[in-house]
Amino acid sequence: MRACRAGPHHKELRDGERPVRWRAMATLRMFASAREAAGTGRAEFAGATVGDVLAAAITTFGDGFARVLPSCKVWVNGEAADPNDPVGVGDEVAVLPPVSGGC
Repeated sequence: MRACRAGPHHKELRDGERPVRWRAMATLRMFASAREAAGTGRAEFAGATVGDVLAAAITTFGDGFARVLPSCKVWVNGEAADPNDPVGVGDEVAVLPPVSGGC
């Protein structure tokens, strides 16, 4: 075995094993129907981009969440975002379904 030098935490690796790179955790906030489909309003996911975070959420929350997502707006730290936008530690990705209402 050899030590992995990929980061501040070292892990013993078996011969031929590749080091696991530590990935940033972004907070995913979900509202209205997205929250209902996920069964929670908040979760953390590792990912380098908005698309990575949303893909991890679909894997975790399933088909119901995947069906709601195309109609939603996605924001990162209060600004409109697209799937290729980078995310990092402490970033907040918000999933906002369309809202209707009135009197």
